[in-house]
Amino acid sequence: MERLLYSRALRWWTILRIALEERMVYRGDFALGTLMRFLPIITQIFLWWTIFETIGAEQETEHPEIEGFSFHDMVAYYLLTMLSRAFSSMPGLASGIALQIRNGEIKKFIIQPVDLVGFLLLNRIAHKIAYYSVAFGPFLIVFTLCWWGGYFDSVSLPWTTWMAFLASLIMGFLIGFFLETAIGMIGFWFLEVSSLLFVYMLLSFFLSGHMFPLTMLPDNEIIGRLSYRTIVDMLPLKYLAYFPAAICLETVKGDDLIRGLWIEAGWLVFFMVMCRAMYAAGLRRYSGYGG
Repeated sequence: MERLLYSRALRWWTILRIALEERMVYRGDFALGTLMRFLPIITQIFLWWTIFETIGAEQETEHPEIEGFSFHDMVAYYLLTMLSRAFSSMPGLASGIALQIRNGEIKKFIIQPVDLVGFLLLNRIAHKIAYYSVAFGPFLIVFTLCWWGGYFDSVSLPWTTWMAFLASLIMGFLIGFFLETAIGMIGFWFLEVSSLLFVYMLLSFFLSGHMFPLTMLPDNEIIGRLSYRTIVDMLPLKYLAYFPAAICLETVKGDDLIRGLWIEAGWLVFFMVMCRAMYAAGLRRYSGYGG
């Protein structure tokens, strides 16, 4: 039994090590692409500065606010959602799975003792390690400058809140992974998932809180007693960007924080089970021909 566990652990470690080496050594464009992602930060900050300047001129005040967010709060929120999205985004995952199914490459995971979902998860972990190894410097510079500039003056968190923030980031990464993996599994039934993936990415971009804080959504009732904010609050997308940032800015705390973490954990279990169920069902209907 111990020998079997050791052999399995060695196999998964080998997969993780090779995936990490491929990203850090063989792909010189990875570092450049990672650094280039930081350029839109300046544009976004100037955009919010223009918005707050306009509102301040209209209201004749030097410190305008939008739904309780000052300009400094908005910049801090935007930087934190960038961090959250860097954890939860899974570029190319769903489309890659669908392509493997369509091209028949999925057969290697059927005849070899390697689990597809586990293999993909290790590859994504390697991707995030490589990304943050490169992005740590730019993140440190941007956050340090904004910290000195007073953008994070409202952030003074106890260690318990930092632990909750870290837990939300990890669960956000896993939710993003299993959700997009499940979308890719649709390739067992439909050969092309790009349209479904486009719809998901569009909804995720707006409803995850990446564009603006979800508390800015109108709270007026639209369907029965449901409002826009209530509907978005029921979806799992807010845990991909908004929720970790809200924890760090302490806009969600106490009982609401604990309840939010439990709901996030519930969504994680749901997508894990759904991903496995779709994979098992897809394999039962899959037909592969040739060598």
